[in-house]
Amino acid sequence: MFETIPTVPTAEEVLDRSLSRASKRMEKRQNRDRANADFVQSVYQSVHDRLVEVVASFPEFDEVPVFYRDTAGILFGLDRIRKSLGAVGWAARWARDHGPGFTYQTKRSPSTAQMRRRYVARLASVVHQVDQDLRFLNEVRNTLRTLPHIEDCFTVVVAGYPNVGKSSFIRRVSTGVPEVASYPFTTKGVLVGHRFDRGDRIQFVDTPGILDRPAIERNAIEQQAVAAITSLADMVLFLIDGSEQCGYPLEAQLQLLIEVQGMRDVPVVPVVSKADVATIEGYPSFSAETGEHIEDVLTAIYDLKALQDERDQAIRDEEADDCPTIERREASLGLALHNHSEEDYKADE
Repeated sequence: MFETIPTVPTAEEVLDRSLSRASKRMEKRQNRDRANADFVQSVYQSVHDRLVEVVASFPEFDEVPVFYRDTAGILFGLDRIRKSLGAVGWAARWARDHGPGFTYQTKRSPSTAQMRRRYVARLASVVHQVDQDLRFLNEVRNTLRTLPHIEDCFTVVVAGYPNVGKSSFIRRVSTGVPEVASYPFTTKGVLVGHRFDRGDRIQFVDTPGILDRPAIERNAIEQQAVAAITSLADMVLFLIDGSEQCGYPLEAQLQLLIEVQGMRDVPVVPVVSKADVATIEGYPSFSAETGEHIEDVLTAIYDLKALQDERDQAIRDEEADDCPTIERREASLGLALHNHSEEDYKADE
């Protein structure tokens, strides 16, 4: 999605590259006045082209998948990204619009070298005005390139309070290798792992911990977890630490469970983690530490996936039944040509 975005240059790098190219072009001219005019034309064109490349390398965020758009908005703000892209685009248009006129004025001037220096200085001033925008866009580029690739397959989003065992579970059941530690918010962003078993491929999404507090008070780390739930989940596996070793009371965890259940219309399965330490009556449990009951949790996931597959197939079959065949369309139009006899055709004549 974002891995093809090249490094965004600073204003100084844009100018250095453009001036270098213009200098090489200038060296080919024996007439110094014509060489100065060519220098102005070349540097303005080169700056325009480089800035246009920067803008064009970023996707149109309204057209990217919801998860990526939401994550970019959470981390940087879509309005701010668009504003910086707009600023760089403005500088590119300025160079395009003023380059030809300045080239002509340089060519007609009795002092082409002086005019060349003047117009290059004006261009440098404009490019430096968007230097902060270029640096910001490079920061956006560097971060968005690290976002995981989300496949179009059955996705289980693992959610819950910080330090309840989400990453340990992901390590146990998938190819994902998240960092595991005993302190909250170890997971700073969304991580992805996959599991191919029983003829099915399942995608597991490890999310940062969420706290039970108003949405407006949640930090960027928590907001990424919410974005994963609301835009990616075919199922949510909500982990509860019955031992409260995570540092958060059971009551708060169950309150968060209620909120998560209302975030997206998909199955939300609460499971007690750290079963080797504590369990809760009425809730299934497992231990990522010992592996106890991990297979039971996976079986529940595969059963839910099979049920969803059946429902999806039923919807496809229903849509196929609702789509009339050629014969049905003909009949509805009173044609049904295949039922006409030769006499019918003659009668029509």
